Amino acid sequence: MIGVPRAGSRKRIAGIGMPSASNYVMVVLILVFGVYVIAPVLLIFVNSFNVAGIGEPTNWALDNWKLAFSDPQIFKALRNTFMIFGLYTLISFPLAVLVAWAIARTRVKWAYGLEFMFWVSFMIPTISVTIGWTFLMDPDVGMLNRLFEFLPFVENGPFNIYSVPGIIWVHLMANATSGKVMLLVPAFRNMNVSLEEAGRVSGASNFRTMLRVTLPLMVPAMTVVFMLQLVRIFQSFETEQILGTPINFYVYSTKIFQFIRFFDPPNYGAAAALASVTLVVIAIIYPTQKWLTSRKAYTTVSGSFKPGLIDLGRAQPFVTGGIMFLIVLLTILPILTLFGGSFMTRVGFFNATPMLTTRHWETVLGDRFFIQSLKTTILLSSTTAIVSPLLFSLIAYIFVRTKWRGKQLLEGIFWMSAAVPGILSGLGLLWLFLGFDIGFGRFDLLLPLYGTIYALIMVVVLQGKLTSTQLIKGVYLQMGADMEEAARVAGAGWVRTYFRIWVPLIMPTLILIGTLNFVIAAGATGSIILIASRETQTLSILALDLMTHSTGKQLEAAGIVSLFIVGLTVVVAVVLRRFGLQVGVRHDMKSAKTPKKVSAPAVAAPATLHP
Repeated sequence: MIGVPRAGSRKRIAGIGMPSASNYVMVVLILVFGVYVIAPVLLIFVNSFNVAGIGEPTNWALDNWKLAFSDPQIFKALRNTFMIFGLYTLISFPLAVLVAWAIARTRVKWAYGLEFMFWVSFMIPTISVTIGWTFLMDPDVGMLNRLFEFLPFVENGPFNIYSVPGIIWVHLMANATSGKVMLLVPAFRNMNVSLEEAGRVSGASNFRTMLRVTLPLMVPAMTVVFMLQLVRIFQSFETEQILGTPINFYVYSTKIFQFIRFFDPPNYGAAAALASVTLVVIAIIYPTQKWLTSRKAYTTVSGSFKPGLIDLGRAQPFVTGGIMFLIVLLTILPILTLFGGSFMTRVGFFNATPMLTTRHWETVLGDRFFIQSLKTTILLSSTTAIVSPLLFSLIAYIFVRTKWRGKQLLEGIFWMSAAVPGILSGLGLLWLFLGFDIGFGRFDLLLPLYGTIYALIMVVVLQGKLTSTQLIKGVYLQMGADMEEAARVAGAGWVRTYFRIWVPLIMPTLILIGTLNFVIAAGATGSIILIASRETQTLSILALDLMTHSTGKQLEAAGIVSLFIVGLTVVVAVVLRRFGLQVGVRHDMKSAKTPKKVSAPAVAAPATLHP
């Protein structure tokens, strides 16, 4: 038998122990990802004490911090951040729990189809949802307000999207609700129905059983979902930038953006000081998240697991109807509004002559910046969708299948990066690309990449590292290593074994990760807006500029651009999902027929792989 060398073994040359190749690989990975995650954060903190501009000699002082602690607008922005997060979470979390319970635990019709529609809602970029609801609730030209004004005794429409309730509503309609439903439904499906039956046998109603039995058992899962949302408290940017700026309502991310884009010259030091203040908050949130998610959990799946669903009786049609109505609000209504508004002479003016026109489409499609943004978005999203699954499947393989030293440190870096908001990471990467002093010289090796598509690809690919590695880790943990060992014994090298054995087995998960990263890249704004140039702006940045242009909003053009983002993400997601169902291990294919007469004991047929 051919021996397979253990990962992490050492070679000996002239009696001296030499580090194995695995050690070099881990050092490179830790350095690369450590620099990407930790260096921007350190640069933000260090440069918060530097009052000199970029490219000027370093001048250390506390002026930036004095501004951070003396300007009431900065602490107001932090307060607004927590207020917005608290209000939409207070509404979305109970709603998502009820919807997930209804889809997973009751006999709701078309349960899997309804669940998939929440996935579709999650895949629609936030900026597209924001623009869609702006078409409906703008106080001057919003379609809903205009329709209300046709009623007698109504002079002005009741809705104003440029308000705190408007910002909260858009968050609820974006991914604040759908994201939680996506994460909670699988946990509720793993609930043992016998536990709920015991509650009903004791005389409790379905509602009381849910409150006293189901929800307490789901506390660990709900805690994980809540803390995952809490870690991303500073991530929101597009909605507040579009809806908050006109009313001088700023949150953490938009205040940083204001210091950089709307000050002449840009006040990088003040932005760094503001970001440093929030690092303290993140330093508290992250350990709290780790502590809560590691507490005692309740077992809901065991050897005596009994599947089953609850019949709500007469209430079942109303529950189904309520979920369908929510899906209409989340997906169909804003998209139809974007499409219809793009053909209006002016959004909301039903009395305009002519009311419908194709002029806006002709203007957008004939604009060279739109064509360039479309090409950049397709290139950025496609590259991310291809590179991310391959890169992070290799890293997940290291996490699960090797005993290499340092892999726990690398995984810890991945988890820590989840707490760094996109706009904060973008600010740190801006310093990294533009260069900084290192005592005996200046580090500016990455300066040629600034403003190029390569910088955007680097940022967006690495943006999905945590989700990608954790999803693939789960698949690797489910699969035995016997096929890999057989390939090694047959003489196949590691590379050939990986691409001939592992890649076909995990292909559905790779396609899922590619899809998610395509969607993330197409809608990325906060993480890349500070390092993108005019020639490398994406559709999402273009739509944001059109909605916040200094000479006036261009609603119709912004709606058309956001429709292209929706079209790219949803169409690619649906096509890749359909393709993903046809690859990998197939359970619907029959093995070859066994001959009637055999001269040796029968051997179980291997799983059939779809070519």
